[in-house]
Amino acid sequence: MVKRILLPIFMMLITAGQSFASHPLITDDTGTQTTGKAQLEFVIEYGHDREDGASMNSLMAPTVPVLSYGITDTADLVLGISYLRRETMQDGMTTTESGISDASIQLKWRFHEKDGWSFALRPGITLPSGDENKGLGNGKASYTAFFIITRDIAPWVFHVNIGFLRNEYKLRLDEEANRKDRWHVSLASQVDIITGLTAVANIGMERNPDKRSNSDPAFLLGGVVYSITESLDLDAGIKAGLNKPETDITYLAGVAKRF
Repeated sequence: MVKRILLPIFMMLITAGQSFASHPLITDDTGTQTTGKAQLEFVIEYGHDREDGASMNSLMAPTVPVLSYGITDTADLVLGISYLRRETMQDGMTTTESGISDASIQLKWRFHEKDGWSFALRPGITLPSGDENKGLGNGKASYTAFFIITRDIAPWVFHVNIGFLRNEYKLRLDEEANRKDRWHVSLASQVDIITGLTAVANIGMERNPDKRSNSDPAFLLGGVVYSITESLDLDAGIKAGLNKPETDITYLAGVAKRF
């Protein structure tokens, strides 16, 4: 039961987190790669959560690096698919499931930019490439739509995301246990500390997928991004749950290469 309840949270992390441009932030920005430019992002996230006497560890890593490609100066196509390993310990017993998760395809379009303000839309679809019987996917295509705001007030930059997620489930057990429609709101900020080193912070909340709970998961995240060159970044962060439904602690690291 714990596995079924927590699955949508981990799937949300995977399908959303991969596509966001400034890892380790969960909140996306309005930036795009520009026409013909691309970015490959290698991301690893390890989470630990304890709930109702059960302990769960999860590991997410990209099977194929997340690809962002600029189809125009203001629009990116973003593709991602990941490997998920989840270990659940309860009553002295340990169960492990691992494999390919659901793949995601998203389009980010920045439609307005003026005086330090910019606005973007990011619709997306998640394809059922994971095994729903192992808890690695939904078994059906799901959909997302995000409205993104970025405000640049040097040296600070702020980002706001407001999102809607529609999850469809193939298994009746998943469908009966989880809400199909969910919302997401989050705020992020970043500031350059020294040349090449940026500090980032993030806070957010989303609708709890568990139909039995009206307590919505909330998180707080802090991290850094180090630009080795103009085209190569390293990042690291820690994401903490602010309430019981959110994963207790998640460690994030990534490498982004632009070309």
